[in-house]
Amino acid sequence: MLTGVIVIIVAAILVGVYVSWRAGRLDRLHARVEAARAALDAGAALDAALVRRSSISLELAASGLLDPATSLLIAGAAHDARAAGEPDERAESDLTRALRAALGQPGFRADLAARSGGDEALAELEAAAHQVFLARKFYNDAVAATRASRRRWLVRLLRLAGGAPWPEFFEIDESLVDEDSTGRGADMPHLTAGDPPAQAS
Repeated sequence: MLTGVIVIIVAAILVGVYVSWRAGRLDRLHARVEAARAALDAGAALDAALVRRSSISLELAASGLLDPATSLLIAGAAHDARAAGEPDERAESDLTRALRAALGQPGFRADLAARSGGDEALAELEAAAHQVFLARKFYNDAVAATRASRRRWLVRLLRLAGGAPWPEFFEIDESLVDEDSTGRGADMPHLTAGDPPAQAS
């Protein structure tokens, strides 16, 4: 009888420790998402990278290095991204597509590189696009880990997430190079190092 009571007490303690650990982990994951969301909303990592990319795009459009139609295309998309006030998936994707259309014109890079300041402008744009890629990946990784943890049966049964909102991914078209023949787009932009490397099929 005493042995059975001890077993029950030990089992209850182990379950309590596990539930406490699971709740603590979920809380830490939510904190990680909120930190990434703060970077998105409050002007740190992703927001700063998106603002920098649109600023550089506006500078490029106003630099006189581009033809009028290309300048207008990029300036309009960059202005819309800035005017959104906070990161907007559609506006940021539209800016990416405008930049990709401009940069994908035959001979565009060679023509721009032949002009004073052209290489520097492309290098700045590439660096900003790279930062967008990294910051968005960090945010979405945090969201994925939190969503996976919240799907566990114990978390749902005991409502360990409380009233925390369900975290959402931030999805944009961010590749500045066209898809290759396999239909896969490049994850990272390659603007200043010549043509994008071919991906293995």
